[in-house]
Amino acid sequence: MEIEPIGFLRTCFGEKFAVPRQPGLCPSAWGTLEFLAPYRSAEALRGLEGFSHVWLIFGFHKTEGEGWHPTVRPPRLGGNERVGVFASRSTFRPNGLGLSLVKLDRIAWETEDGREPPALHVSGVDLVDGTPVYDVKPYLSFVEALPEATGGYASEPIQRLEVIVDGAVREDFGKLPERARRVILEALSLDPRPAASPKDEGKTYGALLCGKNVMFRYADGICRVTALCDA
Repeated sequence: MEIEPIGFLRTCFGEKFAVPRQPGLCPSAWGTLEFLAPYRSAEALRGLEGFSHVWLIFGFHKTEGEGWHPTVRPPRLGGNERVGVFASRSTFRPNGLGLSLVKLDRIAWETEDGREPPALHVSGVDLVDGTPVYDVKPYLSFVEALPEATGGYASEPIQRLEVIVDGAVREDFGKLPERARRVILEALSLDPRPAASPKDEGKTYGALLCGKNVMFRYADGICRVTALCDA
């Protein structure tokens, strides 16, 4: 069986660092699925407008070629304990495929930017810009919403940290679109630092978010945005 992308996802995440580790954790994060020919077809999307959420089957293109590992160290276990790859959502899988549930905001039957329609506008994405998408499937709540399901070692909600914008940055931060500001705050509250690495308090990090290189650091359980630079 050979598969090929039906399109590519353009998102607000310019690199892997600071991308949420699961869909829905950053509700404001946006993406646009731009279809390739011959999948750029309104007929292929007929009826999808009635669904609120869709599954995206995608490829971990940033780690392809690195092979797969039978065991991995999931961030939810602090990055130190190993579990089987099939008990995780690690990128290092035999076929490098991922599954993401995103909110379908709208279908662009006609586009304002000159690109060929149609396109899917989605939110709550956890995918880096340029991710290849191999399939789209509607989410069916009557069979896929299971309140009795258990989550193993990942049962507890992720704890968020407070994010503060330093005074010297507030003016520039305030000039960003409202949704971009929400994405930055939501993403940084999840603490994107590698789970297995020592938490270096006071170290400055940078992440490409919403077209900006956002500089930030953590100290005493608080994240401080210290600078906004052009990406």
